[in-house]
Amino acid sequence: MKAMILAAGRGERMRPLTDHTPKPLLEAGGKALIVWHIERLARAGITELVINHAHLGAQIEAALGDGSRLGVKIQYSPESRALETAGGIANALPMLGKQVFAVINGDIYCDYDFARLPDLASRLIGNGDAAHLVLVNNPAHHPNGDFCLTENRITSFHTPTGTLNPESRIQNPDSLLTFSGIGLYHPALFGHIPRGSIAPLAPLLRTQIELGKISGEHHAGLWVDVGTPQRLQQLDTQLRMSHA
Repeated sequence: MKAMILAAGRGERMRPLTDHTPKPLLEAGGKALIVWHIERLARAGITELVINHAHLGAQIEAALGDGSRLGVKIQYSPESRALETAGGIANALPMLGKQVFAVINGDIYCDYDFARLPDLASRLIGNGDAAHLVLVNNPAHHPNGDFCLTENRITSFHTPTGTLNPESRIQNPDSLLTFSGIGLYHPALFGHIPRGSIAPLAPLLRTQIELGKISGEHHAGLWVDVGTPQRLQQLDTQLRMSHA
């Protein structure tokens, strides 16, 4: 199967670090964030990768090349302006093909086992689902979560303002979890989006949740949304201690 790593964001909250370095190339534990992903994907046998980029994208291509040094094959999907998540995926569809593919945010750190993805992709096809999302415990900076997970099905979501969708019928608030930025998607989910157009992912997911077409799982391991210089520093310290 193929995987796409999202690397087109500007990283405003990471400034001034991202003024001269694209966010996925920022280092933690002596390694660029995006390289942690690539190495884990390679170990899982997922070696055909697509990486989109916009802000300082030439640096990403220069750093990673064709991927051979890391045991993968990389194709790039450049964007003259960041197209948001769904727009970026739609723009890269010709490279991703017609099979279910994985998408990973380039600005997170997670010890999720990517070797699980091919089997989960097969289940997604068998169930006729549109997507499968990996959810994590709500971090301190995002206490309300994103989605409700009930018996491996995503059953409701929060609105963009952070309040619970009024149509939701949540019996257990503890089932509200945060989207990790790791997911599997059927390409048909993005087929209606014109290439080169800006399109967020959330509206597509909400529609499919209402149709009962999204599965999910709870990953209880290490996950960090590297959204600020402080969190990057904390992750760097944690990784250096764990690998000492």
